Amino acid sequence: MKLVNKFIDKHGAGHVTLRPEDDEDMWHLYNLIQEGDSVRAPAVRRVQTVSSTGSTDSHRVRLNLTLQVGRVDFSSSSVPAGSISTQDTADQEASSSAGAPATAALHISGRVTSENPHVKLGAFHTLDVEANRDVRIEKNDGWDSVAQARVEEAIIPGRGAEVGAVVCGEGVAAFCLLSQHMTLVTHRINVPIPRKAASSGASQHDKALLKFYGTLYDSFIRHIPYGTVGLRAIVIASPGWVRDAVYDYIVTEAGRRGDKVLQKAMKEKCVKVHVSSPHVHSLVEVLKSPEVSNQLKETKFAREGMMLDKFFKMLGSDEMRAWYGPDHVCLAADRGAIGTLLISDNLFRASDPATRKKYVSVVESVQQKGGEVVIFSSMHESGQQLNQLTGIAAILTFPLDIEVVESEEREEEERRKEQEMMS
Repeated sequence: MKLVNKFIDKHGAGHVTLRPEDDEDMWHLYNLIQEGDSVRAPAVRRVQTVSSTGSTDSHRVRLNLTLQVGRVDFSSSSVPAGSISTQDTADQEASSSAGAPATAALHISGRVTSENPHVKLGAFHTLDVEANRDVRIEKNDGWDSVAQARVEEAIIPGRGAEVGAVVCGEGVAAFCLLSQHMTLVTHRINVPIPRKAASSGASQHDKALLKFYGTLYDSFIRHIPYGTVGLRAIVIASPGWVRDAVYDYIVTEAGRRGDKVLQKAMKEKCVKVHVSSPHVHSLVEVLKSPEVSNQLKETKFAREGMMLDKFFKMLGSDEMRAWYGPDHVCLAADRGAIGTLLISDNLFRASDPATRKKYVSVVESVQQKGGEVVIFSSMHESGQQLNQLTGIAAILTFPLDIEVVESEEREEEERRKEQEMMS
């Protein structure tokens, strides 16, 4: 993301102009733009003109429109949940999955707020945000600390996919790219593997496995950017022995084809990890594994996985120091008891400004008292797990009994009501 222009005064009023360049930048914009904000971006509008003879002519016009945001929709470039079957020939499989993956899409709908010769004031329009096109954002309620931190994080150069992962089992594989804020499933394969039978021997089984390895190798070449300098690790994860067989096949085939770049990448960056199932949600196990966490301890998504794991362990061993849920976490924040706050970026997209302000104030309160705040991305598996746990949790610096704290709150509320009645 490029920062084109920025003006924010000390009260938080002002605007920011950004230029998105990739899918992750679209995700940042999705988290920055709220309902009620003012957004200006390029748009294509179909315009009809009527001539003096009464004939109509329709043509497209490119123009800049300013909208008051009513709705924001984001769709990632992930492969759909249904796996891609390879029951047909290998050539058919290759042709169906070849080509560049689709980019993420960001759609902003709302009423036009600036006059334009082609669009009436107050007309509804949907902006389709494009890469390398400037987007100007003016916040309705001002730029709070979380929004400003998101902008600063988005414009850090040199980002991109940091981990390429292949989560596989016998006959199935999913290819994933992990960046700071997103986990994208770029491709899936599914090759039927018949069981070994005494009548046919192992021949059919072995042939199907060879076909699977060949398909996986071709997909690996297309979907894992192993030659990129910024890629820190290549993870091959599976239950059982599959990961070892896949690794050996890729290295052997790369040597046979003379692909020295792939051979070097597999030798220097590849990590083999055991997981319980050959599905994408097993990436949480991958990021918690010591082999991967040591290599990626400085990255955001690995830290998210480790902090969530720490929370669950604390919940099992000392539940008075592991709180979750908006009401309970807010009570802990009021008492200055939070050592680490785990909060999902999903909560900051609340349509109600008061709800967003509540979570922003909790974040600022924890930071002011010396606590650590980890904002989880909903596009990572760890963020989705936190969302299932209400989206907010906290590891406390000292134990607190929830029932005692709630009792104190009720007593305080009763005293306050008595004082108001007396006055």
